[in-house]
Amino acid sequence: MVKSSDDRLLMLASIRVVGLVAGILVASIVPLPSIDSIPFLLSAAAIHYAYYALMLNSYRVGDMSQVYPIARGIAPLLVVILGAVLVGEVLSYLSTLAICILSTGIFVLAISGHAINRRAIVFAVGTGVAIAGYSFLSGLGVRKSESIFGYIAWLEIATGVGMASVAYFRRRNIVLEFVRTQWRMGLVAGLLSVAGYAIALWAMSMVAIAPVVALRETSVVFAAIIGSFFLGEGFAVRRIAAAVAVAIGVVLLGVSAQ
Repeated sequence: MVKSSDDRLLMLASIRVVGLVAGILVASIVPLPSIDSIPFLLSAAAIHYAYYALMLNSYRVGDMSQVYPIARGIAPLLVVILGAVLVGEVLSYLSTLAICILSTGIFVLAISGHAINRRAIVFAVGTGVAIAGYSFLSGLGVRKSESIFGYIAWLEIATGVGMASVAYFRRRNIVLEFVRTQWRMGLVAGLLSVAGYAIALWAMSMVAIAPVVALRETSVVFAAIIGSFFLGEGFAVRRIAAAVAVAIGVVLLGVSAQ
């Protein structure tokens, strides 16, 4: 919905406003998250803003069927590689196989097009780095929160306030018209976004972070299909096949991390 919108910033802001409203409502009836979780919450919120900026630029210069799978596929790949390099975690044979499959899928996506779009690839990789960062921090924070829904609610508030402010100051002359004509799409996208991320954080509070992050990124297959067919971006067979490889790779990474 953000990719296909005439004003991507306002569409993204409308999604985050839905999260802001939902966060305020939930925060009013559940306990506050613990003090120990606040640094993680604030850090995750800050990285979310970098993610929004990078994502918007990815969609501005590239095809969704290309940049979305790269961004979403590289996030779990980075987590595993950083763990091996910085923490000394030894990669299993399954992890190594997953990295090979995942890297191949991302490479095919990167070169799928009439010409290599370097700007889109750079923005997509940056988006993936941000996804890895906020997913990891949020997973740690929600475990320390002592109030899962309190943590989720205040994270939605922290990200929603900033995006709403940016959108208002940059688009104040057309905000009301956008709301009048696009509120239904913004509401649907917002509810899907809030529900999807809340479910992921709830799962991270009970099981290992890596498998949850990995399974969440199987959405790359749907993104490739939507971009190729519904947005008319082309290269359907190559990009969908590459997205399937990315999805297989992230699932194998998730399984090997358990």
